[in-house]
Amino acid sequence: MTSHAPHPHVGVWVTADGHIRQELRPEGRYNEARGDRANAYTGRYTVTGSHIDYVDDTGFTATGDIRDGVLYHEHLVLYREDRRPSAPTH
Repeated sequence: MTSHAPHPHVGVWVTADGHIRQELRPEGRYNEARGDRANAYTGRYTVTGSHIDYVDDTGFTATGDIRDGVLYHEHLVLYREDRRPSAPTH
């Protein structure tokens, strides 16, 4: 059995306000939390270069692209959890 290192996009991605969190797992599964809903969306994903194709467990499909360390997932903009910009304070 050959072991492959996970692609560099594995990890937790989060919106600037922290409301949406998406975990890309090494085995090709993802889990997206929205607010208090820990498992709002779950499914599988594949990566080709910096492009991500998602297939939700319900059959819904979506795409994403990583550019300059930022994940653009449909209408969302997500950052690595440890690199998320500070939310503005009012």
